[in-house]
Amino acid sequence: MIEPEPARNTPVQWAKVIDHTRCIGCHACTTACKSENVVPIGVTRTYVKHVDVGVFPQVRRAHQVTRCNQCAHAPCVTACPTTAMFKRPDGIVDFDKSICIGCKACMAACPYDAIFINPEDHSAEKCNFCAHRIDVGLEPACVVVCPTQAILIGDMNDPSSYVGQIINREPVNVRRPEKETLPKLFYKGAHQATLDPLAARRPEAGLFMWSEQQQDSEHVVSGNPTYNNSSAAALLSYDVAHSIPWDWRVSLYTWTKGIASGVYLVAVLLMLFGFTGFADPIWYWLAPVISGGFLAITGGLLLWDLEHPARFYLIFTKPQWRSWLVKGAFIILAYSIVLALHFLASVVIVRSAGPANHPLNRSMILWSFFQFCLTLAGLPLSIMTAVYTAYLFAQAKARDLWQNPLLPPHLLVQALLLGSAVLLPFALWFQPGQMFASPVHPLLWILAVTSVVHVLMVWGETSLTHSTAHSRLAVWEMIYGRYRYYFWLGLVMSILGGLLPWLVLYKSLSFANSSPGPAIAVGVAGAPFALIGLLLHEHAYVQAGQSVPLA
Repeated sequence: MIEPEPARNTPVQWAKVIDHTRCIGCHACTTACKSENVVPIGVTRTYVKHVDVGVFPQVRRAHQVTRCNQCAHAPCVTACPTTAMFKRPDGIVDFDKSICIGCKACMAACPYDAIFINPEDHSAEKCNFCAHRIDVGLEPACVVVCPTQAILIGDMNDPSSYVGQIINREPVNVRRPEKETLPKLFYKGAHQATLDPLAARRPEAGLFMWSEQQQDSEHVVSGNPTYNNSSAAALLSYDVAHSIPWDWRVSLYTWTKGIASGVYLVAVLLMLFGFTGFADPIWYWLAPVISGGFLAITGGLLLWDLEHPARFYLIFTKPQWRSWLVKGAFIILAYSIVLALHFLASVVIVRSAGPANHPLNRSMILWSFFQFCLTLAGLPLSIMTAVYTAYLFAQAKARDLWQNPLLPPHLLVQALLLGSAVLLPFALWFQPGQMFASPVHPLLWILAVTSVVHVLMVWGETSLTHSTAHSRLAVWEMIYGRYRYYFWLGLVMSILGGLLPWLVLYKSLSFANSSPGPAIAVGVAGAPFALIGLLLHEHAYVQAGQSVPLA
């Protein structure tokens, strides 16, 4: 029973200390938590990890109790689009399942892998300090059942509390302090091989003490069979596998969104620089139809990835504006309105024009002017649609590979690449055999240049030294690990997709007085290679970023 607090000015801030000098690894806290909170089989709010440190006969087993860290700067709260994850005044990070849409943004944001999707109600869940017990003056279930009093709770702002005294006077550790979340879960006497998920080596063939866990493309276990960042002889003997939050649908979404933004962006640039006009089908038909179609596919993928798609409207009715999932949803909504109005204007213009030899009338001129004015909103919205995912990924503080300041310009380059690759075949179809008198020539230039820039940026991202072990391991998984086939095939196809346009452009520059003839088709043939190559790269990049163990 928690003693009533005397009246004072400092607000209560609950904290937890786990004393590993007393922990015996009995898993009583795990079972008590499951019983108290009705946690289904296969997922846990808390569990005990075991690491064997040393070499026989000088070896000992170290334990680490893993759970939510109740961060002062909780990234899950910032990333949640509907305030389903929220922080109470007493510092407890709690959740409201009734407004959870199951987007898994909180899972991607948590540096401690403490959040999971409940397989029964499909909502995000984690340790919430047994807030329902705290509110009635009871201690959390894990504290009550611990046989050695290794789990302690108290007000960290109260210097007279036992927890406050331990935090302020004794050496304690927190997990991943570099993430600057200010955890309020403190470890006393914990071994570094247990606190760092990369310090211990994972056993061969996934043979753990009480279980067999094979790491695959959908689950991650601490440790790595070929990499560890500790000189100590540490072997992971028991751990719990965690699922990767964002699967292939998010990889595909980044690709379809790039096409949706890139086609309109390239079409606007072609018109503004005089390569097309209002009467060109690329401008009045292809741009709104293709961009709108792929934007609809993007929205469908986002809804499909949600655990509660019927609650998607909460993003607009109960938005949490710090979340880039919310900001991105409103950007896409505004962009889709511009595309719809652009399409409507095109329909009116075509009907107003009448027969092919009918002169332009006043209605057609007005609608053409209105369509041009839409570009004042459509151009920045297409750019924001292309790059906002970089900020969404940056909110996933757990994923070091995605904390890349060059990701926004890289996504913009990818959008231009995708847009030009999609428009090239249509431009050739509308004006076959022509190059300099049609948009084919500038589209070839855009595809060729952006392909080179994309490959160079990928080379820089993978070859330069990374600042953290997590980002280095993610790059290793992408290049040499589970996603190497996607990466290398995507890179080869991207190079080929840029090389073919360069061959045609070289011929056109070298033999300016001769007609390029059938060579145009060779350059256009690079478009499908570029599209498929970038799709494979997106999948390797998104999945490899989530492949590093966090707990």
